[in-house]
Amino acid sequence: LSFYFIMTKYTLAVSAILLASANAFAPSSSCHSAFTTTTTTTTTTVATARTATKATRLLASTATETPLSPLTIWGPTIEDVNSLQQQCQKAPKPDFAPTVSAKDLNLVGDKKAQLKYFQENAMQLKTLMVENGAVIFRDFDLMKQQDGFVQFYTALGMNTCLDPLHSVSARPTVDGTKNSPVYEAVNKESRKNFFIGMHNEFVGTRAPRAAAFVCFKAAETGGEFLIADGRAIFRDLKPSLVEKLYQRSIRYSVMELPFFGWLDNVPSPIQQPLMNVIRGLASAAINSKVDFSVDLQWGEGGYDNVKMLQARAPKQPPIVVHPVTGDPTWFCNVHSHSSKLRKDREKIYGAERFEDGASQINKSDMFFGDDGDISDEDLQHMDEVTMKNVQFVKMTEGDVVLLDNYKCMHGRNVFDGTRKHGVAWFGGWEGEEEMKVKYLASSTGLGAGAAVVSKV
Repeated sequence: LSFYFIMTKYTLAVSAILLASANAFAPSSSCHSAFTTTTTTTTTTVATARTATKATRLLASTATETPLSPLTIWGPTIEDVNSLQQQCQKAPKPDFAPTVSAKDLNLVGDKKAQLKYFQENAMQLKTLMVENGAVIFRDFDLMKQQDGFVQFYTALGMNTCLDPLHSVSARPTVDGTKNSPVYEAVNKESRKNFFIGMHNEFVGTRAPRAAAFVCFKAAETGGEFLIADGRAIFRDLKPSLVEKLYQRSIRYSVMELPFFGWLDNVPSPIQQPLMNVIRGLASAAINSKVDFSVDLQWGEGGYDNVKMLQARAPKQPPIVVHPVTGDPTWFCNVHSHSSKLRKDREKIYGAERFEDGASQINKSDMFFGDDGDISDEDLQHMDEVTMKNVQFVKMTEGDVVLLDNYKCMHGRNVFDGTRKHGVAWFGGWEGEEEMKVKYLASSTGLGAGAAVVSKV
């Protein structure tokens, strides 16, 4: 191979890395990131802006003041995770995801009365979310349109934050306006047979405290919104696996750069130096885009074992203590991130259809914190326990699931037809600090009052 041929390929590869790192990086845990689009023509932007509602324009004008998604609250170290799990198993099983229906409240058809209900019962409904992980709102006319949905969470006193992907990607908004607070959920037809595994929303060091998922149009078939109680998953996992995962921690592979098969044809004297240069350039490009350290490792992937760079996030605990109630909860995205579990689901639902450039990059996996592999047996057990605790919520127009992002995991079933769901993220809510004082004083949370938790 000539020197110029090698340098040409090297230049193209590095260009691909830099472009991919800047526009298609999908760190730690958002399963939606592989499905975002980042370009909108000026004509389309102007057209959608003209049709935007007054409320949306007002929110867009103040978007510069919207804070980033808050930093993830990992909480205190759990000194004896098995003892804490045993306490949970002996305690009464907590309630999860109660339903509030406009029919039961005799409010169907009266949007003003519905809004008044949310205003007058805001603290009670937020407490219901915190204590039960999620609240399902059904039969409300108010939330069938984006304006009413915004009025709903504003009446509750939920404080919006930017999408956790804000610094690394651009999730589309429901109405197409750049600064809208209501983002698209995963509705693309090309992803209809992609089963989105259960996960908590967090990207690197940031995680919203809560979220509200709304249905503007239900899919003709399937497309259920999935929720699962992280407390129940923690309770039901094998103690030996819980101990092993907590002691060794976990870490995610958050991206793969599969552009380097040509390196196998580079003369051996310069192959390793060239790999070191590429790794350094890619690492600098990626770490300039995110607020956490990404470790790049050479490996092989795909069906033909092509040389690739794999980006791994820092290690983290798979179980956290809830920041308000002190309950221990499963906070681990293995169900969505495990390459093996996704491939197993492909056998049921078909291929993920990750054909485009960004989707090839946005591939994830999970390992122990020391980079050790997790056995197929352990992965299968985590999958079974997770699915045992999943609720399939078939939403209709106007239905909303308000969830606590630390207690409640979410996902999405496969679907056929047209689906239009949206989501708003919250960095907190009015009255949250008062809740913390209340739970700390009563020590009702298993984690907050247990001797097996070390305060840090």
